[in-house]
Amino acid sequence: MQCSKSLGYLAYPLLTFFLVAALSMQAQTTANPQQSAPPAQSPAPDTEGQPTPLQPTAPTPLTRDPLSQAQQQQGNSSSQPQANYPNEQERVRLAREAQDRVRARRAARTAAAIKDTYSHKYEIYFGYSYLRMRPGHFLQHGNELGWNAGVTRFFTSKLGVSADLRGYYKSVYVGDNPYSLNQPFISNYSAMVGPQYFVRQRKNYAVGFQVLAGVSHNLFDADSSGHPGYLVGLYDNGTSFAAAAVMPVDFNLGPGLAFRIAPDYHLTTWADHSRGTELQHNLGFMLGLNYRFGRQ
Repeated sequence: MQCSKSLGYLAYPLLTFFLVAALSMQAQTTANPQQSAPPAQSPAPDTEGQPTPLQPTAPTPLTRDPLSQAQQQQGNSSSQPQANYPNEQERVRLAREAQDRVRARRAARTAAAIKDTYSHKYEIYFGYSYLRMRPGHFLQHGNELGWNAGVTRFFTSKLGVSADLRGYYKSVYVGDNPYSLNQPFISNYSAMVGPQYFVRQRKNYAVGFQVLAGVSHNLFDADSSGHPGYLVGLYDNGTSFAAAAVMPVDFNLGPGLAFRIAPDYHLTTWADHSRGTELQHNLGFMLGLNYRFGRQ
């Protein structure tokens, strides 16, 4: 009995608490109906026939002065490399390619000129000749002047066979003699043949080599009366062996014409009346023209 009374005393306050809480929740729901119920989807407004509201647009930038724009563009172009111009490596490559093309064209022209110059079948050379020689065993050396002419038949652009003719003349000082002969006039002629080979051929010049062998004929009379030359120390008249080694150097004036300088070594075997045959080593040169013609 006592326990039931105690429970009754506790039930009143609990009921009162729950009642107050329920009333409070109902009051909040009435005050905020949108939070308790989901929002209803309203139908799309009918915009047909109604003016469209203006949309906000971005502000238009101020128009710049053309001079200011040009200056800015110039500043940008000076500060940044242009994309359409080649860089440094590309310029170097293009320059080298241009130089290679120029060199190739020049080399082709040079090769054509060389072929045109040295494709001839024949050449004829002629000119002034000089020889340093001794006309007798006991006489001093003197200078003989004369002419030199020859013809060469080429079988290739560099190799040919030459036939060479020469004539030399000199008045010889023989000193005092019992025959009263003073400076007799002598002459000698040679005819030789041999190979010619050009060791170097360029557009403007060519260097060759000749080896010649043949005979030399001497007219070493003491005077026009026919006195023999050995009376005044000259070599005997006669025909003897002769040879020459020549280095012709041609400076081209054109494809068919050249100025020739030809230093040479001339070997003679002239006979002395009392000593027999003597070898004599002479040096000389030829100055003249070289004319080319015919095609191989």
